[in-house]
Amino acid sequence: MDIEKPYLLFLGDVHDQLAAKTAQGVVDWRPEWCVGQMRLPGCKADTGLADLTLEQAKAKGARTMIVGVANAGGVLPPHWVKEIVAALNAGLDVATGLHKRLSSIPEIAEAAKKNGRKLHDVRFSDVAFATGKGNKRPGLRLLAVGTDCSVGKKYTALALDKEMRARGMKSDFRATGQTGVLISGRGVAIDAVVADFISGAAEWISPANDPDHWDVIEGQGSLFHPSFSGVTLGLLHGAQPDAFVVCHEPTRTTMRGVQHPLPSIQQVIDRTIVEGRLTNPAIQCVGIAINTEHLSEAVALKTLEETAKSHGLPCVDPIRTGVGPIVDALVQRFGA
Repeated sequence: MDIEKPYLLFLGDVHDQLAAKTAQGVVDWRPEWCVGQMRLPGCKADTGLADLTLEQAKAKGARTMIVGVANAGGVLPPHWVKEIVAALNAGLDVATGLHKRLSSIPEIAEAAKKNGRKLHDVRFSDVAFATGKGNKRPGLRLLAVGTDCSVGKKYTALALDKEMRARGMKSDFRATGQTGVLISGRGVAIDAVVADFISGAAEWISPANDPDHWDVIEGQGSLFHPSFSGVTLGLLHGAQPDAFVVCHEPTRTTMRGVQHPLPSIQQVIDRTIVEGRLTNPAIQCVGIAINTEHLSEAVALKTLEETAKSHGLPCVDPIRTGVGPIVDALVQRFGA
């Protein structure tokens, strides 16, 4: 999938910052690819980029408008269609990670054809995946898991891969969601794979490799989330991780989009080990990553210290403190 750069990030009129996590992820990890953002009246998200019209974005060299939102069900609101058509008429390609194919919407398909523009549906893959086999394959794998959705699994995996590469370790970030694919340029949106083939897709993105090579695999959902646990379990079995890191957001009381209470970090560790042993009996937790964005510096550092002590594991915030202690643990335990 060759998506032309630079990007204009479309945020629509989403109701909170978290709904724009796709756009924010691209800005955080690939800022050099972005010229600005485009928001509709009432939008409650802001990536910090300049607000641009289509004409201004074009003048700045934008080639593709990225629909940078991740909403429940991955739907495209009907009132956004005219904005996408306008972008195509302005000479931009359009990319989205939503569940509905752009080409399935007549107005968008017609505008793309008329203007000779490309439509990129990042969530869809042309690969025919096999079912997972669960056979042990060479190489080392680390999976980010979570107490909930949208707690920092992607950022943790990206930060770990960056730190490991900086130390000269063999490492690759393996994207399993639309934002990760836009950031890395490769991967599979696991939640769009037919259920029988989720574990097979996870095996495909983390194939056999050198014995000292790490695949750092982006997690999805949570084993405790009633909406998305099936995707999480299939990814866990296919990823076959040797190590995992638990990601957590401490200010939440219920899971995102439902009324179920958050599990504890220890509950996630215990269940991940129980379920993960199906394909890797040696699976182990190597650290905890806490998203302390909504905590003061003092409270954040105290939370990390107390959590590390209570679980006997390194505990970090990938953004505030970096992930060095977790990589130290990987080197100590695996020697690679």
